[in-house]
Amino acid sequence: MLERRHALGLLSLATLAVMAPQALAQNTAYPSKNIRWLVPYPAGGGSDFLARTISQQLSAQFKQSILVDNKPGGNTAIAASELARSSPDGYTIMSADNGTLVFNTALYAKLSYNPEKDLMPVTLMGRFPMVLVVGPASDAKDAKDFIAKAKAKPGSVNFGSAGAGSPHHLAMELLKVQAGLFMVHIPYKGAAPALSDLAGGQIPAMMVDLAAGNGFIKSGKIRALAVAHPVRLPQLPDVPTFAELGIKNVEASAQVGIVAPAGTPPEVINALQKQVAEAINQTAIRQKLLDFGIEPVANTPQQYADVIRSETAIWHKLIKRQGISLD
Repeated sequence: MLERRHALGLLSLATLAVMAPQALAQNTAYPSKNIRWLVPYPAGGGSDFLARTISQQLSAQFKQSILVDNKPGGNTAIAASELARSSPDGYTIMSADNGTLVFNTALYAKLSYNPEKDLMPVTLMGRFPMVLVVGPASDAKDAKDFIAKAKAKPGSVNFGSAGAGSPHHLAMELLKVQAGLFMVHIPYKGAAPALSDLAGGQIPAMMVDLAAGNGFIKSGKIRALAVAHPVRLPQLPDVPTFAELGIKNVEASAQVGIVAPAGTPPEVINALQKQVAEAINQTAIRQKLLDFGIEPVANTPQQYADVIRSETAIWHKLIKRQGISLD
């Protein structure tokens, strides 16, 4: 009997030894240490601004430091691959855009990560609406006139973009399909050099996100003709939507959200989403984003997953139709 009690006692101690770390982990509030936030673009751009703006507020809410770590390259694949290899504990997260989650799987035959299997949606932080703009050399009176001129002389109009396969490029490809246009694409390494050439008259037109192009528009260096958005933008109240012009289904934006490694516990995903949404919905933060040209969102993980699914259906069809590949 004594040996049996001793054996039961040892078993109980062993069970407690196994359960103790699990109980401790469950009782430890997230986050209990600093968070690393990967941004797959260089410092100073729109995605970087969004991450740093929200991370400052989030750090105050969490009472933990958040390190924004810029990891550009590979059309966001370098950062995405690093995130996929990270511990699924919520202490390494990443800003992910349409390229990361939607476009890349159609643009590349092989990727170093699988967005569906390796990444978990947390929340869509914001949209960067696309705007059709022309430079000073363009004689187009408005968007209808621009489209009519381009349609009258197929192949005579060039357009720039922030790079092949970028949201800017694909937004114009969408307009080409919906309006029946043939225009020649000239890719740049980023929106900034494309905008400089647009303002300088080297290219006549491009689709640009409002955040990148707003300064050029306000200064009069370029003109906004139409917005690829369901409704007019508050920052450009006099610029019509494509739908208003009779061109349906031309809606495009750069969409930037937060993702975590696959396998991250649901309670961590939900805690992170709740705090990020709270940060974005702070009046001062929302206004700062709007002033920069970003439409704040802050949806749930499931809503974000639904957005990714619907965007994938739309853009994969377009990419295949237009024969666009980055391999």
